[in-house]
Amino acid sequence: MSYFLKFLRGKRSSRFHQASYSSNHQKKNMEDDVLDSDLSQNIENIQLLFSQAPDLVIRRFPIASSKTKAALVYLPGLTDKDAIHNHVLKPLMDSSFELDKELPITIGDVEVVDTWGQIESAILDGDSVLLLHGQNTGYRLDTKGWPQRQLNDPQNEIALKGAHQGFVETGSQNIALIRRYIPHHELILKEMTIGLRGKTKVSLLYLRDVASEDVLRELESRLQKITVDAIINTGELIEFIEDNPYSPFPQIMLTERPDTAVSQILQGRFVIVLDRSPSVLIAPTNFMSFFQAVDDYGSRWLISTFIRVSRFLAFIITLFFPASYVAFISFNFEVIPMELLLSIAESRIQVPFAPVLEAVIMETILELMREAALRLPTPIGQTIGIVGGIIIGQAAVEVGIVSNIMIIVVAVTAIASYNIPNYDMSSSIRLLRFPLMLSAAMFGIVGIVVGWMTVVAHLVSLESLGTPYGTPLAPFRFADMKDAFLRFPLWTMKTRPKGTGAISTIRQGRNRTKR
Repeated sequence: MSYFLKFLRGKRSSRFHQASYSSNHQKKNMEDDVLDSDLSQNIENIQLLFSQAPDLVIRRFPIASSKTKAALVYLPGLTDKDAIHNHVLKPLMDSSFELDKELPITIGDVEVVDTWGQIESAILDGDSVLLLHGQNTGYRLDTKGWPQRQLNDPQNEIALKGAHQGFVETGSQNIALIRRYIPHHELILKEMTIGLRGKTKVSLLYLRDVASEDVLRELESRLQKITVDAIINTGELIEFIEDNPYSPFPQIMLTERPDTAVSQILQGRFVIVLDRSPSVLIAPTNFMSFFQAVDDYGSRWLISTFIRVSRFLAFIITLFFPASYVAFISFNFEVIPMELLLSIAESRIQVPFAPVLEAVIMETILELMREAALRLPTPIGQTIGIVGGIIIGQAAVEVGIVSNIMIIVVAVTAIASYNIPNYDMSSSIRLLRFPLMLSAAMFGIVGIVVGWMTVVAHLVSLESLGTPYGTPLAPFRFADMKDAFLRFPLWTMKTRPKGTGAISTIRQGRNRTKR
């Protein structure tokens, strides 16, 4: 009896899968088919295409005095209902319309569609589709109106003197923000679609008479080779197009500030706008770019230079301070003054761990608290970061797990890492601390030097879209050093960075290189 029931269930399941496969196969075959001239048949086909979309709206109505049967199809959550009622339905139902005349609607963008693949894409993109009886074509109406976020201050790139507008999740609005800064015909926009299931619009923006054509071809080639179900955010897109995915250093820059994106476009770089993402990509880039901020160009050059030098000092501290502590305590304690060495020895009397293990434990706890502060709501996150750090640090010293000097090393390292303006670069540097600490524990100062040489060699070998990542140091370009470690006055920066491969190098003065 049980065998017979299993047999029936198997037959029933098989029938269900066959019916499901047949339905899906029929839908796939429909994509390239043209529309029928019979409105009822077209509506049946749409219902088949969107059989799993109960929120689909099919609004049937006659067109005014001509009595032509029509239907408007759309998904209400993705469309602007006011635009549909006031600019589509009302003009069509209140006016006389003949099939050989233009549509009497006041929607800006109207496109003729004739295949079911185009119909499906239009509806899923937030447009509405108008179908008329007696026509084997339809009309795609631009009635997009999905939920959007208002323009607000950038959350992760705070600037004192920059604009208070950040990118949002709508690609068209982000493009408009960039166009406001560069209202010029040489600002080129190229669009493509990535994703087999979730089709995502990707837009390239660049200056045609400035940006490198070789870099453009390489970037387009990498984007066109992406074959995935969907691209959800810019981080996923970076992994598909970066040169070296195994490098800890970011090779493509992320920004949520329009003014930063525009500044990079003017230097000859490309901006990649991903629809549904509140940040854009900047490529190609180099190591120095991650230490520059928009405030550097809004403040006086002496102040900006001082702040930029402090960022590179913070980079050195973040990378080498914990490793130096381990090396000096474990191997090279003879370089420490005697008074300080005695003080450190006294604080480490009760610590049962080796210096490297002590450093790894505290650095790991610091990273855990940092991640917890990021994921929790803002008021609670601040409490975790400040109170939690003080309580844990004091308790650890009193119990004898770590020494006082280790708490100072961890605190200074954490503060230094916050001075690096780019989050991706800051995360990469924090990651490199751990192998450097292990190298210092095994070989002392020699291990730190070898680790630093390895990092430098890796930076020199890196490329971003085929351009050198280490420029202007490797290869060395003296003209580009005016905006590297130091920030020279703006009126001295008459040329664009050569590392971007820009074909127009002059950006100040009358003698500009023309295309």
